[in-house]
Amino acid sequence: MDLEKYIAIVEDWPSKGISFKDITPLMADGAAFKYATDQIVEYAKEKQIDIVVGPEARGFIIGCPVAYALGVGFAPVRKEGKLPRETIKVEYGLEYGKDVLTIHKDAVKPGQRVLIIDDLLATGGTIEATKKLVEQLGGIVVGAAFLIELTYLNGREKLSGIDLKTLIQY
Repeated sequence: MDLEKYIAIVEDWPSKGISFKDITPLMADGAAFKYATDQIVEYAKEKQIDIVVGPEARGFIIGCPVAYALGVGFAPVRKEGKLPRETIKVEYGLEYGKDVLTIHKDAVKPGQRVLIIDDLLATGGTIEATKKLVEQLGGIVVGAAFLIELTYLNGREKLSGIDLKTLIQY
């Protein structure tokens, strides 16, 4: 299936010069969403994962159906102040400034094999921060999967130690 035809390109959003890749048409088409999910599930089966971890918010959209299909748990990674129980956090750099991601302190058990899932791999900063959180909890990141990769932003370089699966590349 050609998943690229289900991605809407929105020019100059959210700001001038950005060519936003909108996954909502893919999500709205049951067959395309199932196909994309199944592709990531097959990749995850090879990795023999114990849990899926996904950063907010689109990592939830892609990660939860994958976790469900595999019969494993899902752990959300959120911005600071969004999770209700005890968390650990990591600060990471953005293009202009810094941000903080958190995960519940008990979300990943030591030795668990973790697959990180998000909708888009761009610069790799969010996934690198997510990996640090997983590793602080003793988890082992065995791979990361994405619907889309923006190859021109070189996110793979920042994630050189992680096996990556992407379904669409721009």
